[in-house]
Amino acid sequence: MRRLNQDAVIAIFLLLASGILFWSTFSIRTPDYGVLTPAAWPRVIIFALALLSFLYLIQSLKKGVDDNAVADREPGLKSWLVYWQNPIYCFAFFLTYLLTLPVLGSLIGGVLFVFILMSILGGVSKEKIVTHAALSLATVGGMWCIFTFGLEVILPQGMIFSAF
Repeated sequence: MRRLNQDAVIAIFLLLASGILFWSTFSIRTPDYGVLTPAAWPRVIIFALALLSFLYLIQSLKKGVDDNAVADREPGLKSWLVYWQNPIYCFAFFLTYLLTLPVLGSLIGGVLFVFILMSILGGVSKEKIVTHAALSLATVGGMWCIFTFGLEVILPQGMIFSAF
């Protein structure tokens, strides 16, 4: 019998989670008005998640198990911190973003969050700084415009924009 690698196990877990989430959309109440049911968009997103998880499963089954794989890190706290430094940075800066949200607001805080994370994870050079700044402004600014003007969602303004 062929053993499953870690990626295959995670893909199977994601497929099971997608099935449970899709099944739970049938308990969303359908109002008497409107053309589109409230469960439509969650089902579309869950379907996309399931499709990507299925592709992930196929790729992981093709790769197989590497029996000669060696641990990437030494034992101990220092090597654990070095090994997991990128996720730790992501969580730490996301916590900082959430704590500064009342002051900076979603637009300025989001742009700074994405810019700082891209600079830390992607490296710093003249070309990369310009690319990180442009991508941060375009993606966060674009999503802010879509939510603020297109969907009319009230996002946190922060102390800086509330003065205007």
